[in-house]
Amino acid sequence: MTGDLFSDVNDIAHHEESHINSDHKNVVEKMRQLIELIREHSHAYYVMDAPTIDDGEYDQLFFSLKKLEEENPSLVQSDSPTARVGGRALGQFNSIVHQVPMLSLGNVFNLFELETFDQRVRDRLAGQKNQYELELKLDGLAVSLHYHDGKLVQAVTRGDGETGEDVTHNALTIRNLPLLLVDPSGKPTPRILEVRGEVLIPKSGFTKLNREAEAKGLKTYVNPRNAAAGSLRQLDPAIAATRPLAFYAYSIAQSEPMHDNVTQSESLYWLNSLGFTISERLEIVDSIEAVQAVYDQINAERENLLVEIDGMVVKVDSLRQQQQLGFLSREPRWATAYKFPAKAALTTVEQIDWQVGRTGTLTPVARLNPVFVGGVTISNVTLHNIGEIQRLDVRVGDTVSV
Repeated sequence: MTGDLFSDVNDIAHHEESHINSDHKNVVEKMRQLIELIREHSHAYYVMDAPTIDDGEYDQLFFSLKKLEEENPSLVQSDSPTARVGGRALGQFNSIVHQVPMLSLGNVFNLFELETFDQRVRDRLAGQKNQYELELKLDGLAVSLHYHDGKLVQAVTRGDGETGEDVTHNALTIRNLPLLLVDPSGKPTPRILEVRGEVLIPKSGFTKLNREAEAKGLKTYVNPRNAAAGSLRQLDPAIAATRPLAFYAYSIAQSEPMHDNVTQSESLYWLNSLGFTISERLEIVDSIEAVQAVYDQINAERENLLVEIDGMVVKVDSLRQQQQLGFLSREPRWATAYKFPAKAALTTVEQIDWQVGRTGTLTPVARLNPVFVGGVTISNVTLHNIGEIQRLDVRVGDTVSV
C-alpha cells in the first residue's frame, strides 16, 4: 500500500515537472522569436536606414518581450535587446591594455603614392600573385570587442594603440551589435574571439539626432564622428542608449581556436554571418589600376553612402601574405588608407588683420564669411606673409576656395 502511494506521488511529481519544462520551453521559444524579430527590425532601422515596420509596431514587440521577461526572470536570454537600454552609470573609465596592439594605418593621397605602396608589397612578396581587398574608410571611433564562448564580455576603445578605455557599458546599447554569436552553419564559435571595427553614427541617425536636439533647444553636433565619440564615452549608458550608434566590423584580432578563413574578405563575410555589420562596399581586385578605378567610383558616389567616409582602405587579401609582409613599428605593411581629397567650399574675404606672434612676427590673417568644410566651420585662415598676399592677390571682398 505504502509502495503504491509513493509510486502515485512520484508519477504526479514527474507529470508536474514535465508540464513545467514544457511551459518553460514554450516561453523560451517565444522569447527567441521576439529577439530575432527585434534584431532584424533594429538592423533595418538603425543600420540600413530602411525600416520594415513603424515605430508603434516595434515598440509593441519590445514591450511583449519585456513583459515575458518580467514574468519569467529566470528564463531571460543573454542576448536580449532589453539589455541595451543602459545600466548603472560609471564614475570613470577603466584603462585596459590591448593584448594585441591596435595599430594605425599609413596613408596615401594620390596614384603615385598608391603605386609606391603596391611596389613595396610586390617586392616583399617576391613575385607571388596577390589580390587587394577594398573597404570603405569609415570615419568613426575604433573599438575592439571581446567575446568569450560567443558572449560579448568587453569593449575597449583604441586609445593610444597600446591602452584603451573600457566602454563595455555603452557598447551593450549599440543596436546592431550582436551580444551573443551563433554560427548559422551550426559550428561552435571560437572560445575567444576579438573583433575590431568602427563605432559611428550613420548619416540618417545623425540628421535625426541633430533635429531632436534643435527641437529641445540643445546644442547640435558638428559631425557624425564627434557625435559617435561623445556618445560612446558617456559615463551614463542610459544616455548612450538614446544615440543611434552602429558598429562596423573590419578585422579579427584574435581567435582561439583559429578560424577557418584564409583571406580578409572571407573573414569579413564570416563575421557578417555571425551578425556583424560590415562595409557596405567590399571589393576584391587583381591590380593597382583596378584599385584606382574603384577609388574613383566610390569618391564619386560617397554622398549616397549610408555613412560618412574619408577614403578607402586597401588591404592584401590573403591572410598568409599579410603575415609574410608583417608590420612596421606602428602600422601594417599590407594595408594603407587611400584618402579622399579634402572637401572645399567657396566663401568671401571680409577683412584682413595682422597678428603679432610671441617673437614679434607679423602674420596676416584673412577673416572669412564662416563656411562649413569637412565637418568644421572655418572663419579664419593664415596668409603666412605679405609675399603670399601679393602672390594670391587676396583682397577684401574676393571669393576664395577653402
